[in-house]
Amino acid sequence: MTKAQLYKELNYVNHSREMRLKYANLVIDNPELITPLLDILFEVNDKISCRAAWVLEFMCGKNLNAIIPHLHTFTAHMGKVHLDSSVRPVAKICEYLTTAHYSKTENLIKTKLSQTHKENIVAACFDWMINDEKIAPKAYSMNSLYLLGTEYDWIHPELAIILERDYEMQSSGFKARAKHILKKIKNRQNFKIRS
Repeated sequence: MTKAQLYKELNYVNHSREMRLKYANLVIDNPELITPLLDILFEVNDKISCRAAWVLEFMCGKNLNAIIPHLHTFTAHMGKVHLDSSVRPVAKICEYLTTAHYSKTENLIKTKLSQTHKENIVAACFDWMINDEKIAPKAYSMNSLYLLGTEYDWIHPELAIILERDYEMQSSGFKARAKHILKKIKNRQNFKIRS
């Protein structure tokens, strides 16, 4: 399938779980489609790019290792994504990657997610935290940044500042997640002081 054919196919993808899963499976079964899917995703002003993001998120949810050969491309360009319907799935993929990387169970992401990839994720997640994004990308970003902050000392204090600053102006969903993350940061800091 060519990029043009894939682009045409993405017109059939809608919000339903069934359709997203159908196309995610198509991409998993045909990994050569990941490159054109990413190309379409990073045509950031095109509404179809959102559908590519939905498919990529479902693909990663089902088989995260499928994105490994494309980590450089994904992390290098994800910060350009700006349409609400694309930002949410891209932020979710970042959460998948960081969760796998910091997991106690052995997996390929632990060895394949490089310093540069992590730095790109940090930059994008902080952008989503400070920009006027919806709650979902902010929630995924909080989780990703919390996990990355277990490796990079400077992240937790910066994240805490943003969460505390924005707390009163945000939704109840943001507040609940922020409270949870702030508690985890505080517990980690207390543990460091005692150690």
